[in-house]
Amino acid sequence: MGQILAIDYGKARCGIAVTDDMKIIASGLPTVETKFLLEFLKKYLNENKVEEMVVGLPVDLRGNLSDVETDILKFIEIFRKEFPDIEVHRLDERFTSKMASFFISQSGKSKKKRQEKGLIDKVSATIILQNFLEQRTR
Repeated sequence: MGQILAIDYGKARCGIAVTDDMKIIASGLPTVETKFLLEFLKKYLNENKVEEMVVGLPVDLRGNLSDVETDILKFIEIFRKEFPDIEVHRLDERFTSKMASFFISQSGKSKKKRQEKGLIDKVSATIILQNFLEQRTR
């Protein structure tokens, strides 16, 4: 068995989360600067068995795609060439940043820690992955 990896892709940083090998629990990994994402994934995938990847689909309330979608599509194209055996899924990521901010605020973290963008990205990736897992069990 292998893991499922999720990415909350951003222009500056990417939040990353993975499941356990039984694909039950989603946990956040360190946030990575976008320019180092592929390098990070190569190392991670070399050390861990990942079977699938989920990348957030950035849409607004009206269903319009965000500007970052062009960058995401380029990234996915490169990723598929590097790792053709890993299936790539997309999942609507609407509200994940707001949900992440809410969960972080409820966790008792200091205001400074709550405003840390990297933490929000990490939690957002975890929410994307958890939502993906929940959709699979329906």
